[in-house]
Amino acid sequence: QAQLVESGGGLVQAGGSLELNCTASGFTLGPSTVAWFRQPPGKEREFVAAREWRNRFSYYEDSVKGRFTISRNSAKNQVYLSMTNLKLEDTAVYYCAVHRTQYTDFSYRDQATYAYWGQGTQVTVFT
Repeated sequence: QAQLVESGGGLVQAGGSLELNCTASGFTLGPSTVAWFRQPPGKEREFVAAREWRNRFSYYEDSVKGRFTISRNSAKNQVYLSMTNLKLEDTAVYYCAVHRTQYTDFSYRDQATYAYWGQGTQVTVFT
């Protein structure tokens, strides 16, 4: 059974750092583009970052550029999101996702492009 499980969320003071982890089981991440999305309180879920299937390029939403880094470890079948200089507006439930089509990063910002989703992990930034 294909499954994604996120971990690493929690409470963090503004300006602090967190690293989220997403572990896949039941399938291999290797040939797929992976991404992180988030859903702030009372808002729609939005794109945060993606790492394309060749593991050469990353894409970021403008507000997190320079602060967040997405990475992947194919050997461990894991995806990471390193978050630094966290801001109040980063408070959200964070989800990892895997592209529904292998060997492509087509429409990487579009949620409908992703077939597998984790259950989410809460990140709360406070002052």
